[in-house]
Amino acid sequence: MSKGVPQLSDGTLQGIRVVDLSRVLAGPWASQLLADYGADVIKIERPGRGDDTRAWGPPWVSERSQSEPGESAYFHATNRNKRSITVNLAHPNGQEIVRRLAASADVLLENFKVGDLDRYNLSATDLQATNQRLIYCSVSAFGQEGSRAAEPGYDAMIQASAGLMSLTGEPEEAGGTPQKVGVAIADIMAGMYAVTAILAALHERSVSGYGQHIDIPLYDSQVAWLANQNMNYLVSGEVPRRYGSGHPNLVPYQAFATLDGYLMLAIGNERQFRDLARCLKCPELADDEDFASNAARIKNRERLINQLSVKLATRTTADWLSEFAASHIPAGPINTLDTVLGDDYARERNLVRQLPGSAGASVPSVANPVRFSRSNTCHRVASPSLGEHTAQILADELGYDEARIQSLRDEGAI
Repeated sequence: MSKGVPQLSDGTLQGIRVVDLSRVLAGPWASQLLADYGADVIKIERPGRGDDTRAWGPPWVSERSQSEPGESAYFHATNRNKRSITVNLAHPNGQEIVRRLAASADVLLENFKVGDLDRYNLSATDLQATNQRLIYCSVSAFGQEGSRAAEPGYDAMIQASAGLMSLTGEPEEAGGTPQKVGVAIADIMAGMYAVTAILAALHERSVSGYGQHIDIPLYDSQVAWLANQNMNYLVSGEVPRRYGSGHPNLVPYQAFATLDGYLMLAIGNERQFRDLARCLKCPELADDEDFASNAARIKNRERLINQLSVKLATRTTADWLSEFAASHIPAGPINTLDTVLGDDYARERNLVRQLPGSAGASVPSVANPVRFSRSNTCHRVASPSLGEHTAQILADELGYDEARIQSLRDEGAI
């Protein structure tokens, strides 16, 4: 770093306020990323229940009682660095609280069913009439317009209907069936698209002075990030098939059984394939016309995989990985999460952080992977307890006194 270049102790989004009306995963994932980058995220939740995922356990981060368990691990995966306020959106005074918070906010994030917030006069049109700088981001199953806009949707059905499950799982001829991914990747990727769109809109606002309404459909997002599989179909007209751990455009690029387990081999060019053949003591494979190019290997996939499988099954995973590393052949173990989050590399990279929780005990959290050269990615606090900051936000941000706050509680607005 050059001498005199300022170091930023806080996040890159310091000074940005986000009113977060979203729940479950796609929206909260987006707002957590914004919070990690330094934004002040105010999470608005239903009184008494809060975000549905608070109850998506076990496991629980902290046990309370059989009738009142602690917040779920699931909830804590996606709500760190936020403040929680409980607001009853069906109550006129609850709606007024949201309107007042939005009037001074930079971003509002929501994932209600299309049209639901219109009933409360909390639509983009309503709120931007008061705050023309507000960036209003809506995450929904099928977008704000179109024949399916009113339909609800969860991650698993989006993985299925938007094509991902047709590509995931063992081949049909091997008895495989379509499988969903082991995490809610359709939700997470929609959240990632939401963050990039919000950051782009913040940049544009710095020029124009105006906010925008951003429409993030889970379905369209899922279709968009099928990437090479989309193009494979559009160019060839052939419907992509399932290859298990294999790759439609590269061979060999899949998991193989070893003498004591499995490893993942990822050959991406001809030099790597020649080195692989040498390590396997099968140099003739690299000279065989049927395997001499990636296109040839794809055409003769089954025969090559069978030969490699026999060779790789003769030694342990550790033996092969050591030899492959020495020859710069891309390969890795298939680790379980106890290894991923508990090995020396995880400690070296500080991948697991202990964050202070609302009850005093620390809560484990997986670190945001982004590292800036001059500013911090924030890991301030664990996810808030339900309504933890209600009184603070109403007093500090909206100027309500104690009597007014108690009145709102009594009438069921918060």
